[in-house]
Amino acid sequence: HNYVLIFLEDCGTYFPEVKKHPDKYLQRCPESVKKWLKQLKNAGKILLLITSSHSDYCRLLCEHVLGNDFEEYFDMLITNALKPGFFSHTPNQRPFRTLENDEEQEALLSLDKPGWYSQGNAIQLFDLLKKMTGKLDPKVVYFGDSMHSDIFPARHYSNWETVFILEELLGDKVTVPAKAESEPLEKKGKYEGDQLKAPYFVSKQWGSFFMDRLPALENAEETLVHTWSCKCISTYSTIAIPSLEAIADLPLDYRFTRFSSNSSATAGYYPTPPKALLPNEESVTMK
Repeated sequence: HNYVLIFLEDCGTYFPEVKKHPDKYLQRCPESVKKWLKQLKNAGKILLLITSSHSDYCRLLCEHVLGNDFEEYFDMLITNALKPGFFSHTPNQRPFRTLENDEEQEALLSLDKPGWYSQGNAIQLFDLLKKMTGKLDPKVVYFGDSMHSDIFPARHYSNWETVFILEELLGDKVTVPAKAESEPLEKKGKYEGDQLKAPYFVSKQWGSFFMDRLPALENAEETLVHTWSCKCISTYSTIAIPSLEAIADLPLDYRFTRFSSNSSATAGYYPTPPKALLPNEESVTMK
């Protein structure tokens, strides 16, 4: 009842309330992120917005968050993408559809040009990206905040590079990694060297998002192990960041240290790994 999906009918509780009071529930996009999106586009990158939200709800959010000109930030918008099926389904199973007054129209046999579409699949999208870039294997970097709907399927089915936006990284005091000290100031991100106000703390009920404590057997000490979620992060993410704002001030050619089987389990966290994954002597006391 709360989340009736027919946006236009003002059913349920959630959608009518957000429409009436968007400022109460939505945070506006920081100027640094809007500037970053423009820089990417001006540098010749193709920007896509892919969301499982319907077009009318997407428009409400984007107009409030980015502004009435939000469509200018993107080369292509795909709504009602029905992720994770967007990545795993074939064109026959999940074709792209055009939109008219936010209503889905006929299925498309192929995707010939950028625009605003509904549903769809990663296979036909990638074919279009080949045409748009003139490359046989264009590089795609996909940003998402859901392991289930974004990160795992984009990596597993499409083999895209993935950036996991992970709010749990906001739980620690942010410090500058030692190896970053030698970098020039203009190459440091927003949170490096600054203390971030941390609204996210280790749960008293569930413990760390990243580490589990296994109870000891007899006289043995308890064992620390990575959680299943933590293993998924390093397996399916290229890097993990607390927010887009954390990287928006970096140069576009900044080289991140990525997760890989040859590096440590903490390599891909930017700007610094979560405290729970650091050795005790490296841990930062949370105030």
